[in-house]
Amino acid sequence: MYKKTLSLAIALSFSAGFASASDDPLRAQAKAVGLAPLPQTVEIPDNAITPEKVALGQMLFFEPRISASQLISCNTCHNLGTGGDDNLPTSVGHGWQKGPRNAPTVLNAVFNKAQFWDGRAEDLKAQAKGPVQASVEMANKPENVVATLKSMPEYVARFEAAFPEEKDPVTFDNMARAIEAFEATLLTPDAPFDRWLAGEDEALTADQKAGLKLFVQKGCTACHSGVNVGGQGYFPFGMVQKPDAKILPPEDKGRFKVTQSPADTYVFRAAPLRNVALTAPYFHSGQVWDLKEAVSIMGQAQLGMALSEEEAGLIAQFLESLTGKQPQVSYPILPVETAETPRPAL
Repeated sequence: MYKKTLSLAIALSFSAGFASASDDPLRAQAKAVGLAPLPQTVEIPDNAITPEKVALGQMLFFEPRISASQLISCNTCHNLGTGGDDNLPTSVGHGWQKGPRNAPTVLNAVFNKAQFWDGRAEDLKAQAKGPVQASVEMANKPENVVATLKSMPEYVARFEAAFPEEKDPVTFDNMARAIEAFEATLLTPDAPFDRWLAGEDEALTADQKAGLKLFVQKGCTACHSGVNVGGQGYFPFGMVQKPDAKILPPEDKGRFKVTQSPADTYVFRAAPLRNVALTAPYFHSGQVWDLKEAVSIMGQAQLGMALSEEEAGLIAQFLESLTGKQPQVSYPILPVETAETPRPAL
């Protein structure tokens, strides 16, 4: 229901802009394969986005005290100043442990079919709960998070304002709902590609248009389409030819861990490509730092094509046109802890 509502809203928002766009065969082809501009706003049917909820979610996103060590916040691994991720192969968590996979960007994540590389979280609410409890990430427990938040009167007041219909609003579930509401505002519209789709012919360079043409003709849009240019389906990594073991570690079997189905071995959610020029290193293993190299690897692994240097470079230039207007987010002043606030577990 959520995805259908979202798709309808996007279609209605941009139908007028599409109708007035100039008659460009490449533009028509891009739309025909499912590429679409990013909307300015989004709604979540089961979690109303209110100013109070977004303000609370913003504080919680930057709040390190929801981690056991009180050092790690959501922004630690999903830094809003660096493309919504941490620009590391894999993130550093509790006790300097390294996570098993590259941190995906949080920007535009609301448009993904599911969250995490293996899709184990159905939405951003579910995703927000996972890292808080994961021993390799924040290593905390829901009851300790609630005790921490209830110990600070300002948080209690903000939860009451964000969830006025609830008698006891400071809950682990409502923490996740507030973070989801804030993350739903982390959109990056007005990329050169969006402006071009809307009819601004000069928004893309000649090389970027050539790269888009290759992106469509080579079949990249089979996995990377929609408003987020990916994030909508699951595919084997190495559909035609498996990458080497450094890029596709044999011990990480992807979605198989979630479904236990042999058919899901080495299957991952297609990466959304919005702002991909900002989010190196690439792939779930985080082992490739150059965007053109990542394009070449995908051509070989997924399409069975040896892209030339020129072709890979042109596609990479097109992907750079997916960098949108970054959200301007102020670092919030967080509530002061009290004598009742649980102490750090280091």
